[in-house]
Amino acid sequence: MERGLLWLPLLALFIGLAWAGRNEYQKVEAYRLWAEKFQRAKYDLYAVLGQDGSNLTWGKPTRKAPVDLKTFSLTQVQEIFLRVDGQTVNLEAPPSKGRAIVLEFVLIQGEVVQVPFTQVSLAAKWGQVLTQDLQALRF
Repeated sequence: MERGLLWLPLLALFIGLAWAGRNEYQKVEAYRLWAEKFQRAKYDLYAVLGQDGSNLTWGKPTRKAPVDLKTFSLTQVQEIFLRVDGQTVNLEAPPSKGRAIVLEFVLIQGEVVQVPFTQVSLAAKWGQVLTQDLQALRF
């Protein structure tokens, strides 16, 4: 009986890991279905982001579908910044690590849209591509 009690926490850990894995799988599948309508899309733990032409849509991933979706156009964007740990960094030479990573869009109306990322390199690549798209729209 003592051995059984020793294995009980391990069993609880495996059940917890299985539940977390299933939960994340459902989020990824819901994202996959959502992302089919976009030309370019990204998924991570903090946010989903999709680009269809000059329109950007972002929100939070859930098991059923992304929620809190917000859409804005690149034609409304004045500037794009990459912020890592609260500091603005160069898109061409980002740091290798950071805790709080945000791609920030400053709209013409003065509103600021912040899309969180988990990886600095991915955020920098999105920032570079969207900056190029923004410059192409202006000319």
